[in-house]
Amino acid sequence: MALKNLMVHLDSGERTGARLAIAAALARAHRARLVGFFAQRAEAMQVGVVPHWPPAAYVETAKASEAAFRQATAGIAQAEWIDINRGRDVELVYQITALARFADLTLLGQYDGDAAGLVPPELPEEVVLNSGRPALIVPYVGDYAVPFQRPLLAWNNSREAAHALNDALPLIEGCQEAVVLSIDTRTDGAEASCVAVTRHLACHGIKAATEVLVVEDVGIMDMLLNRVTDQGADLLVMGAHSHLGFPFVSRGAGTRHILRNMTVPVLMSN
Repeated sequence: MALKNLMVHLDSGERTGARLAIAAALARAHRARLVGFFAQRAEAMQVGVVPHWPPAAYVETAKASEAAFRQATAGIAQAEWIDINRGRDVELVYQITALARFADLTLLGQYDGDAAGLVPPELPEEVVLNSGRPALIVPYVGDYAVPFQRPLLAWNNSREAAHALNDALPLIEGCQEAVVLSIDTRTDGAEASCVAVTRHLACHGIKAATEVLVVEDVGIMDMLLNRVTDQGADLLVMGAHSHLGFPFVSRGAGTRHILRNMTVPVLMSN
C-alpha cells in the first residue's frame, strides 16, 4: 500500500519543523503529493471602526511558513502550500477538518498547553473524530523519524481499531517488528483475535508479536502508554472515540487522554 495524498498542518510554532520533516520524508518515500496548510489563531487589526484582515503580523508569519515549506519539500514533484487565512477557533477547526477529508493522511501536532496558544486545544481530536480520515499526531517534544520500526497496535476487535490497523499499513510496512496489544476486561477470544490480526499483517509482509492484557480498573490508557515505553515503541496505532469495551470509560475519554499524554507519534482513526 502507498500514501499518495498527504497533508500537514503548519503554524509558527517551534514544532512545525518536526511535523514537516516527517511529512516530507513520507511524501518522498511514497512519491506522494504533499499539501502544507498554514493555520493559526489571529485577531483582526482594528482600523478605526472597521476590522482589517489579515493583520500584518499574520502576513509575515505566513510568508515565513511558505518559505520553510518550499525549502523542506525541495525535490518533491507535487508540493503545495496554502493559507487557510482564518483566525477564529471555530473556523480553523472547520477548515482543517474539511481539508483532511481529502487526504490519505493528515499530520497534526499534539497540543502544548505551555505554548503560545497558536491553535485550538481540541484541534487534533476534532479532526480525528470528524474528518473520517486517519491522522498522525506528532508529540510536542522529542525527535522522531520515518519509517517507523517498532509500532504498537492497540487492538480491541472494534470498528475503530480495524480502521486504525489498516490505515497504519503504509506506515509500518517493512518495520522490524510490530506488537499487537489486546487490552480487554476478559480473556475469552482476545488471544484468537490477536492471532487473526497477525495473520492479516503477515499478508502484508509485517511480522508481529502478540500480547494480551486483562485490565480491571480505569487505568487502561495509562497502562497502554506504559506498554509503549516498555516495548520501546516508536509509533502507537489505535482507534479513536472508542470505549474499548469498558463501560466506565466514557466515549471519547480515552482519545483525549492519549492525545494529552502521548510520548510517541500516534496514528488514530475513527
